[in-house]
Amino acid sequence: MREQQITRVQLIGDWLIEHSISNSQQTIDSLTTSVVELDATALGKWDSRLITFLVKLRKHTDRHNLTLNLVNLPEGAHRLLTLAFAVEAPEGASRSSKKENFFYRTGKGFLSTVANSKSVISFVGKVTLSIGRFFRGKANYQRSDLWVTIQETGAEAFPIVSLIAFLVGAILAFVGVVQLNKFGAGIYVADLVAVGVIREMGAIMTGVIMAGRTGAAFAAQLGTMKVNEEVDALTTMGIDPIDFLVLPKVIALILMLPLLSIYANLLGVMGGAAVSLAILDVSIYQYMVQTIYSVTLVDFFSGLFKAIVYGILIAIAGCRCGIECGKSAAAVGLATTSAVVSGIVAIVVANAILNVIYTLLDI
Repeated sequence: MREQQITRVQLIGDWLIEHSISNSQQTIDSLTTSVVELDATALGKWDSRLITFLVKLRKHTDRHNLTLNLVNLPEGAHRLLTLAFAVEAPEGASRSSKKENFFYRTGKGFLSTVANSKSVISFVGKVTLSIGRFFRGKANYQRSDLWVTIQETGAEAFPIVSLIAFLVGAILAFVGVVQLNKFGAGIYVADLVAVGVIREMGAIMTGVIMAGRTGAAFAAQLGTMKVNEEVDALTTMGIDPIDFLVLPKVIALILMLPLLSIYANLLGVMGGAAVSLAILDVSIYQYMVQTIYSVTLVDFFSGLFKAIVYGILIAIAGCRCGIECGKSAAAVGLATTSAVVSGIVAIVVANAILNVIYTLLDI
């Protein structure tokens, strides 16, 4: 009913979850007068269904600059409604469904890229300074955390690295056997597997595995600490979060990824040997001799250097996404996803750049 630009909405009966109220949204959408008066005099029992209706009504009136008057609303419902609007939703807690045009999205994406670039550069600088303090013996961290992280990123990653590396070597050997056997050059499968695994696949597959396994774990752990305000607590106590939380993870991954890469190289060669011995008419001695003659120390150290670079990139990607996470559960999930994606992209880009450099240097 309308009277002097006032719309009165009366709540009658019980407002409970088990009771279906089908036209509540239509009622809210129909409110267009300058003043909306909600009368709860005849309200019976109520639960969260009433609060949901009140929140939608309040958002509608705020969005259309309407005045909302509450009459005889129960004190408990009034407090819950006030609490619902007392604090803004944390960043990343919800996603907007508003459609944006192409130019807006393009500009927003460009500005986001610039901001992320600045954030990455700033974070890399902080980590570099922290590593400098580590070598000078002035970094504030717990050595027990470093050893635990080394175990988590090293020994505990053996099973998955073993499986993937062995299968990658076997796949390379199978592809090589199918093609080279046509020319009677099956023995050169050993060269293909050895060079492919030691120079490229060993390091890059280990890096991808660790980006999905360890990089995501770093982001989730630090993101959860950010949500629980543990990072803020460290800052309040005068402890640098980069030294205390990030430094052990970065050092552990820089140390462990090259070692895991060497281990992956061995498993990859073994996988190639298993396929070659099963299909080709060669002995294990012939295969190993051919492998040794096809690989040089330059190949070994070039792959090892790539593994070191990948370790740095994965650690920085995972820790940055975690330490800069928003303060909501949804933000932790987004940070974890971003850590994996940015880590893998960084590995691929770094691999391409290093290959160009190796080619120019004739390595």
